[in-house]
Amino acid sequence: MNAPNDGTTRQGFQRIIPSWEYRHLRFWAGARIGAGIVMAGLGFVTLGYGGNDWTTYGCALVFLASAAANLAFGNWELAIARSATARA
Repeated sequence: MNAPNDGTTRQGFQRIIPSWEYRHLRFWAGARIGAGIVMAGLGFVTLGYGGNDWTTYGCALVFLASAAANLAFGNWELAIARSATARA
């Protein structure tokens, strides 16, 4: 038997995303996208000015993988925010 939605139970994506982050979803998505852009820039700078050893490529890989994760998660949060405003 399902509990009635009286405002105390969390539904859907509200269960996955912390409540303090869900209340300001567009801000956090923008922050993640901004961080992803910065991390991608750091990855390209590392590749451009680093040496030709595996340490350089490893550091650049960490920066670029972090950038990809931040950009993907920020885009996912923006999609959730858009769908929430469409339902309201």
